[in-house]
Amino acid sequence: MKHQVTAQQIVKSVGGVSNVNSVYHCVTRLRFELKDDSKADQAALKKLDMVMGTNISGEQFQVIIGNDVPKVYDEVVKAFPALKQNAEGSKKEGEKKQNVILKIFETIAGVFAPMLPAITAAGILKGLLALFVTLEWMSAGTDTYRILSAIGDGVFYFLPILIAFSAARKFGSNPFIAAGVSAALMYPDMGALLSSGEPVSFLSIPVTAVSYASSVIPILLAVWLLSYVEKTVDRFVIPSLKLLLVPLISLLIMVPVTLIAIGPLGTFIGDGLSGGINWLLNEGGLISGIILGGTMALITMTGMHYALVPVIISNLATLGFDKFLPLTYISNMGQAGATMGVFLRAKDKKLKSVALSTSVTALMGVTEPAMYGVNMKYKKPFIAAMIGSAAGGGFALAFGVKAYALAGNGGIPGLPGLVGQTFWYALGGMGIAFVLSAVVTVLLGFKEESDDAGQISASTAPPAAPAARAASAVTAPAPVEITDEPASATADDTAYAPMTGKAIPLQEVNDPTFGDELMGKGIAFVPTVGELVSPISGTVMNVFKTKHALVIRSAAGMELLIHVGINTVKLRGQFFEAHVQTGDAIQAGDKLLTFDLEQIARNYDITTAMVVTNTADYKQVLPVKLGAVGFGEPVLKAEL
Repeated sequence: MKHQVTAQQIVKSVGGVSNVNSVYHCVTRLRFELKDDSKADQAALKKLDMVMGTNISGEQFQVIIGNDVPKVYDEVVKAFPALKQNAEGSKKEGEKKQNVILKIFETIAGVFAPMLPAITAAGILKGLLALFVTLEWMSAGTDTYRILSAIGDGVFYFLPILIAFSAARKFGSNPFIAAGVSAALMYPDMGALLSSGEPVSFLSIPVTAVSYASSVIPILLAVWLLSYVEKTVDRFVIPSLKLLLVPLISLLIMVPVTLIAIGPLGTFIGDGLSGGINWLLNEGGLISGIILGGTMALITMTGMHYALVPVIISNLATLGFDKFLPLTYISNMGQAGATMGVFLRAKDKKLKSVALSTSVTALMGVTEPAMYGVNMKYKKPFIAAMIGSAAGGGFALAFGVKAYALAGNGGIPGLPGLVGQTFWYALGGMGIAFVLSAVVTVLLGFKEESDDAGQISASTAPPAAPAARAASAVTAPAPVEITDEPASATADDTAYAPMTGKAIPLQEVNDPTFGDELMGKGIAFVPTVGELVSPISGTVMNVFKTKHALVIRSAAGMELLIHVGINTVKLRGQFFEAHVQTGDAIQAGDKLLTFDLEQIARNYDITTAMVVTNTADYKQVLPVKLGAVGFGEPVLKAEL
């Protein structure tokens, strides 16, 4: 009954059936395409017991529900049959609409996310070396220093090759051909030719002298164009010669075109963008810090921070530091401080508990529960967070605070990325943001509603959702009765690699629902084979209707949600085939899904998340292997 009531209230609050073009759902959200977003009553939606929050992304108005979203969706289309037709019919037309800016942001994030481990490690090493030299713990002339320096500098010097490989996977090109294009640009004799000072030409066409070492934008543009060149050439070459001629022709076209046109254009764009931003950060000082620090949460919410990723990485590669990254740490501390202020001011015990837990989570770099579940809900704490972040940002830029590595976490675990000459000033800026945000929250106060506190406690404290909700997160496609009793974790449990590819930390998944561990702790994979097998022995609890995700439970009670790709719900089952049904008993290694990896990867990030949805039942859930993995290797351990 509660799902039925919630469904009716949601449709009413988004402006009624007449305002809905289409609706469908993913694992956690109802995704509406509305005729007029302004008709949606976001305040009314957020008051509903089962609604965690709302978000507008491009053409989509998203209602965040969590694990019960399939049940709510079913009640929506049951109560309003016309919306089911819209979901299946007009949605196809709606999918053609894309916000170009958001698409660019998503692409940039998708290219750089897989590279973060290498960039982070190299950047931290460079920062530590600089600190050791400053403290005179190490001499820059020693062999040890030079070898360690090569480890740190090598990644950044050959950054175009890493970018080429990652971008090719994003754009659907052959990553080895893309790496070949980049390698030609980085070839020592090519560098000597372009830096000789003499005029250079190719077939009498002038070539502009550009240094490609540590560059970012030129190779991104080159690989994007390569994806079209490669596909075009492939259409005209007979099958028996494709293996030989497609790579050859693609290289012969792309390397000269990059040298003549794309390289200079990309360098101009990159230099202009980074030059403008760095000028603002260097010359703006206190004022720039106040403005950027205060608005950083808004920048992150809109996704605009993705556009700065190339600039940040370029700065780290060429300058050895970046001044924008510290502002993200400071903004996170502002959110953490504001929720700490809510904890200090609140009288309701449930709200105090939620505020304290989300403050600690934000300190660890995961700010969504604090930002959406507490600060934005009560409004004044969010304002306080912006005020504290503005003060911390002003302090940081006034003293020239720098980040020396892209640590992949803007909280306490990411502090090694700030280690360097300005480290103590960085801590000062973060401390100012936290303390001032807490103080301003206490002084401003907020209207406390105990019912809302209970709602937040049930819906946003990660990962407190009970296992029963995770088990019912996907509507069963077959009439098999599955009990909603919570999983009872009875022993330590191990999950094995469900696919062949590369295992990566869950935090690297380019979706905050998984990357920020809102659904629980786990691990992720970048598959190289389009097959998913069971990582455990147990029972299939649910198979997603669009076949891109499923929930399984081990014999020992561990529940796993496996989600193939990011936003692949939009494919509505295309390119996926399920080999099990809800209720099936399975053994580790049994085939669960097969999917067309090449087709899906052309338009979607294929990164696959595997999450323990009943994380709260365990003392700890830890990856046991990262890097290259094959079917059946132990990758995840849950300990009671």
